[in-house]
Amino acid sequence: MRREKNHLNVRVQLEAPGSVQDLVVQPIAVAEPGEGEVLIAVRSTGLNPMDWKLFERPGAWKGVGQFPLGNGNDFSGVVEQIGPGVSQWTVGDEVFGGYPRGAQATRLVIAADRLLPKPRALTWEQAGSMDIAGRTAVASVRAMGIQFGETVLVSAAAGGVGVVAAQLALLAGARVIGTASEHNHDFLKSLGVEPISYGAGLLQRIRTLAPEGLSAVLDNSGRETIDVAVALGVDLQRINTVVERDYAVRMGVQTVGMHGADLADLREIGEHVALRRINYPIHATYPLEEVRSAYEVLRGGHVRGKVVLVPTLA
Repeated sequence: MRREKNHLNVRVQLEAPGSVQDLVVQPIAVAEPGEGEVLIAVRSTGLNPMDWKLFERPGAWKGVGQFPLGNGNDFSGVVEQIGPGVSQWTVGDEVFGGYPRGAQATRLVIAADRLLPKPRALTWEQAGSMDIAGRTAVASVRAMGIQFGETVLVSAAAGGVGVVAAQLALLAGARVIGTASEHNHDFLKSLGVEPISYGAGLLQRIRTLAPEGLSAVLDNSGRETIDVAVALGVDLQRINTVVERDYAVRMGVQTVGMHGADLADLREIGEHVALRRINYPIHATYPLEEVRSAYEVLRGGHVRGKVVLVPTLA
């Protein structure tokens, strides 16, 4: 049985089934790391749309365990304590990774083999918000087999997943068209992405911009993009969505997400960002205690990159 440490620790949690507006920040005990585990002092922890979408999905609470439940997945931090049998890490190492339903905390205990070393050139906020977005982008681009010279549409191209996917497609040599709100158009142009506004008239705007058609579509926003891709005659095997799974299944398009990529892929994305091959913007940071406000910003849309919580350690 694990012994409890006297570290001060707080985490974001749900005490009963609810929405992100029911999230609270509460003190909890921290266990000493067991065999093969380490204790991490968290420096940043990112928000993802899937966090709140999980709350709203039918049957969301089936099989998730007992309440209260932790929240969040992405994190970066410093190794603070080593458990028995751990040889690959030392106290003080800077790391990042994912910890499902529990990363939004000041400290966490995690298996040592689920961590990656944080490149020095990555900010804490970048590393702490990369696991889901980075792996999702890698998996979707790889699944669509993006090739040199192809024309690819990426929706929500300024968002957390879209901005990485768009730049991976560019690195593959593709021409990339990206949907985004107008205030993000200049940003996308700076990356080499051709921006286009979403909403009414999207089909005709794409036909005008790419009369030769689209080779593949990477959807990060929803059925508008899927419907446009189908109307344009894009091969259903080369349309991928990470947000509208049920609708995608009905339409016969692909639904490859983060589980199509692993730690090695996350390491590669971290290196791309550290070497500035990929621009990975942070839209805003909030204290852990302002988690509800942070989710309101994320749910409002039109973010550029990631929204991140920064815990206060003690």
